Amino acid sequence: MKQVQDYFGCLVFDDKVMKSRLSSDIYKSLRKTIDNDEELDLSVANSVAQAMKDWAVENGATHYTHWFQPMTGTTAEKHDSFISPDADGRVIMEFKGKELVKGEPDASSFPSGGLRATAEARGYTAWDPTSYAFIKDKCLCIPTAFCSYGGEALDKKTPLLRSMQALSKQAIRVLKLFGHNEVKTVKTTVGPEQEYFIIDKKYYDQRPDLIYTGRTLFGAMSPKGQELDDHYFGTIKTRVQEFMNELNEELWKLGILAKTEHNEVAPAQHELAPIFSTTNVAADHNQITMELMQKIASKHGLVCLLHEKPFKGVNGSGKHNNWSMSTNTGLNLLEPGATPADNAQFLLFLVAVIKAVDEYQDLLRISCASASNDFRLGANEAPPAIISMFLGSELQAVLDHIETGKPLNCDGKTFLKIGADVLPPLPKDSTDRNRTSPFAFTGNKFEFRALGSSDSISCCNIMLNTAVAEELKQFADILETSKSFDKDLHELIKKTIIEHKRIIFNGNGYDQSWVVEAEKRGLLNLKSTPEALPYYIAPKNIKLFTSNGIYSETEIHARYEIGQEHYAKVVNIEALTAIDMATKGYLPAISKYSSSLAKTIEAKKSLGVDTTYEEYELNTLSLGLKNALAVVNSLKDALGNVPEEDVAKTSLYYRNDILPKIEDLRTVIDSLEGHVSKENWPYPTYGDLLFGVR
Repeated sequence: MKQVQDYFGCLVFDDKVMKSRLSSDIYKSLRKTIDNDEELDLSVANSVAQAMKDWAVENGATHYTHWFQPMTGTTAEKHDSFISPDADGRVIMEFKGKELVKGEPDASSFPSGGLRATAEARGYTAWDPTSYAFIKDKCLCIPTAFCSYGGEALDKKTPLLRSMQALSKQAIRVLKLFGHNEVKTVKTTVGPEQEYFIIDKKYYDQRPDLIYTGRTLFGAMSPKGQELDDHYFGTIKTRVQEFMNELNEELWKLGILAKTEHNEVAPAQHELAPIFSTTNVAADHNQITMELMQKIASKHGLVCLLHEKPFKGVNGSGKHNNWSMSTNTGLNLLEPGATPADNAQFLLFLVAVIKAVDEYQDLLRISCASASNDFRLGANEAPPAIISMFLGSELQAVLDHIETGKPLNCDGKTFLKIGADVLPPLPKDSTDRNRTSPFAFTGNKFEFRALGSSDSISCCNIMLNTAVAEELKQFADILETSKSFDKDLHELIKKTIIEHKRIIFNGNGYDQSWVVEAEKRGLLNLKSTPEALPYYIAPKNIKLFTSNGIYSETEIHARYEIGQEHYAKVVNIEALTAIDMATKGYLPAISKYSSSLAKTIEAKKSLGVDTTYEEYELNTLSLGLKNALAVVNSLKDALGNVPEEDVAKTSLYYRNDILPKIEDLRTVIDSLEGHVSKENWPYPTYGDLLFGVR
């Protein structure tokens, strides 16, 4: 039986492979590019390309692709074979450095927010050497950035790399103030926990709403849901375990550190969690993970649902983004540490994050904003749409002490000493969890819980990296000119706590009193995507992105436009699907069953048999049909009056006028499900979908 350690990363052109196949000089030059963000020489690229091609062909690859992440939220690839004709009319396998470092996909057919017109098709992909190439389906996949002919970023990787570079630059400035002159780079690291549903493919294939929209637009709740809490961490069903086993094996071959798997709260819901990786690598790995989940599930007669709320009435799925900062020397900057200087340093980085989340709470909300995630945020399995931070009682006590100067109540706990005398000790292991908090400190990292299960993790990390980089830049500007470092450090930390403590909330985010309290504090409550997206182009946010070199103003407006258009398109597809299912499935089925009831009534009456039940059911169905038809017609009329002159007005119209009508239609149809026999109901029920995998 093969051991995991024997095949882990076998399909990855990783450091071990590079070291064995590249000359010492070429390898060292490539490592400088990877480790220190240095520019890659074309001669080095030629040598790497040759070695990469030879390795890929030996492992069964026949093609290569520049694998990139356009603003669709998914991945894209165009395959080219390695073959080139030789003088004898045969072929050789060839791959050059210029093909490795640059490709030219069509840029006009992807979402661009006006950055590219149909007549302006040229776009470029550029190799990201910090993310290892890998083999998938006999194709060498080269992780790349994607930009337009004019150089504008058309993807999620480019601004993510820019944000990582911006944070590294500012963090190094701060670390030098603490004597860490040996640090060359600071990278953010992420471990994204991925939730998902698994259902039987035979039922999925009979549900147009799942096929077209990813969620059930109709469906009454089954007699049993998640109320017994018996699915959470329960025994994994055999078919699901077989799927998980194959998924793990394929992920491990690709060097993806899949670690934890378990049943989640809702029936048919599960979770996979990896070990931390550098953020851009973690983003690539999460995209691969989602793709493989869906592909491998199909091989087992299953379907993996990544929609945030595929089933009304049970928990939806999120993606917990566990974020931290680490130096190239191995120091976690969100770890309190064992020495006085490290603890003072930790507090400065901590308050930088607090300030960043407070000042740019709107951007964090945008990073998890989508038509699908709007259904989930604020429900009992997800944090509210109000962005806040959880620190825990012990760490909160430390911040209160810094602010007020009042003595710390140690309560028998062991505290770490901090070097600057004016700073308080830190409690050891000051961690807890708050499932209702969107942004919680969990020991040596922050867990952003508001992200949706289908989202790319790139967006939220772009926002977070950039906001923290900005705050560190401001801190460095102040402390680099300080005449009394310890005193000014303490004053800066204290001032930051006082000015931004409103964002810290350690209580129950589900409690309605928090909504009232958050409003008093001046925190935003952006309940839907159309409400959140306009903050993308707020002057302060444009300044943040442009001054840190993350986006140009044009690129920001493009992403705002894409977000608005995507929301409207998603809801429009849902509306058309709801109408289609109602008019072609539910209404004819209900009408047919009503006819059979009418015939039964007539037959029973001729025999003098009581027809109370049949008449009650017939009246209920007749009234329901009438109401459903009225809602269908109302929805059709609303779709015919969509304002198209402005993307913001369009998305708000879909939110305020179309979505409620879709829900009205669902309410009518779902109320009739219990009045029609199962054999006459046109689509699989929630019982089939949630409990159909055996």
